[in-house]
Amino acid sequence: MSKSRSSLPADTTPAGRLSEASLHLLLGYQLAQASIVTNAVFAEQVGAPFELRPVEYTVLALIHENPDVSATRLAKALAVTAPNIAAWIDRLEKRGLVQRIPHATDRRAQHLRTTREGAALARKATESVLAGEQDALGSLSQGERMILVELLHKVATCRGG
Repeated sequence: MSKSRSSLPADTTPAGRLSEASLHLLLGYQLAQASIVTNAVFAEQVGAPFELRPVEYTVLALIHENPDVSATRLAKALAVTAPNIAAWIDRLEKRGLVQRIPHATDRRAQHLRTTREGAALARKATESVLAGEQDALGSLSQGERMILVELLHKVATCRGG
């Protein structure tokens, strides 16, 4: 008789049923294991249906939630280089999802905004991935999910800057 997932020892890998005793308390290891689940959800709910890579979705969502943000601020928020953020913005702009708006007084500066289509896609993709995560993480209560999100956010803020 096979063991159910909930009856496996706490220090056993989810899929391979290998002992992970020396890795079990490592946050990076657990994040990597958890990301296998969340990446699959994203690919199914957003990646394939909306033809968005995770980073493109993130940039789109941040522009949508922060109208008139600059590429410099986006790059800093995501800890990426200016050329990388410019390439992602270019892809979204070519799809008609974001637009660059010249700054009123600084000719070098541009503000970023979602188009109507981009805003609708950002909302729809977010709803879809949230629903997919809810289904995939059904073993967590709503309270546990909220605690997990808050703790992960707290970890992310440790990088400073």
